[in-house]
Amino acid sequence: MISSQPGNGGEAGRARGPALPDAHSGPTVLRMALGAQLRRLREASDLTTGEAAEAIRATHSKISRLERGRSAARQRDVADLLTLYGVTDEVERERLLTLTRQAAAPGWWQQYHDLLPRWLEFYIGLEKAASIIRTYEVQFIHGLMQTEDYARAVILIANSHAPAGEIDRRVSIRMKRQQLLTQPDAPELWAVLDEAALRRAPSDRKVMRSQLEHLLQITELPNVTLQIVPFHVGPHAAAGGPFTILRFSEPDVPDVVYLEQLHSALYLDQPDDVIGYMTVMNQLCVQAETGTSSRAILSELLRQA
Repeated sequence: MISSQPGNGGEAGRARGPALPDAHSGPTVLRMALGAQLRRLREASDLTTGEAAEAIRATHSKISRLERGRSAARQRDVADLLTLYGVTDEVERERLLTLTRQAAAPGWWQQYHDLLPRWLEFYIGLEKAASIIRTYEVQFIHGLMQTEDYARAVILIANSHAPAGEIDRRVSIRMKRQQLLTQPDAPELWAVLDEAALRRAPSDRKVMRSQLEHLLQITELPNVTLQIVPFHVGPHAAAGGPFTILRFSEPDVPDVVYLEQLHSALYLDQPDDVIGYMTVMNQLCVQAETGTSSRAILSELLRQA
């Protein structure tokens, strides 16, 4: 499992940090990588978050947010923290200040900031940078696998009174997210769907039929795996509900478990939490039908639609 590792302490540990991700990783993961390095340097200096906060005239919670990649860092603050942590090597300082500038660049999704809550912006940034996305859904098809009409029907459920233009923009966000599946170095998407998601149509039969056809098409991509958990399996490992696990190629960025709620989301990155969800996911994949059998189920459902 990919996880963050603190430095070894001393000047040897501070002279050069781990390799940094490149700017193509996107601002969310760049912030997380920067935060992990700042935490490593603080711990190597035997300083508390309170002492770090005092050095940049900030609060303890701000240092926590910076180190977890939950907020962008200012150049001046990072420079002051590097001085506090004893980083005097100019190459190393410039290396981290360059990362700070790259992490502050806006992602494409920020043009929709009036529609997206911060917790969802953070998820889209993680999704863009992930190398592996493993997800379980029980009520709806995962957003990365939805057709435009299906996405519109799902979005209208919670936004029925929104203007047509707003609905169009929300659909546009979902369609734009899907571009990552066919881009160079596309992530691996491994999705597990409960049979309920395939039988509970959010709109008319035509929309659901097109969605089933799309699932058959998308599973032909070499980086997409779809398994279905049929009703006859009975109770299964993922009884707690839907979740997504995101893994990143950057060594300083931990695996993240995403749990979406009605008006918010939880992000879990502590090793014990991630291991727990990964264990459930692995058990679920054993209980689910294989990819080949799942395609057969889709074909049968399509015949019935």
